[in-house]
Amino acid sequence: MPLESIIMYAVAAVFSLLGAGLLLALARPRSAGQVYAFRMVGIMALSGGVVLAMSATAMWQWSASIPPP
Repeated sequence: MPLESIIMYAVAAVFSLLGAGLLLALARPRSAGQVYAFRMVGIMALSGGVVLAMSATAMWQWSASIPPP
């Protein structure tokens, strides 16, 4: 696995965990502004992590299909 894919997976994990944490934090009572901000940032971070993980997988598969020089 190329180093670039490993880095992308690590960043995707951080984004996904951050997003999930913010969404789980909505289980406690929050003000209207906090609910809006936690929901917006949480969904964006979680979706960003998922998309980045998919991109890392595609890059890994693409780099594995190229024959070495």
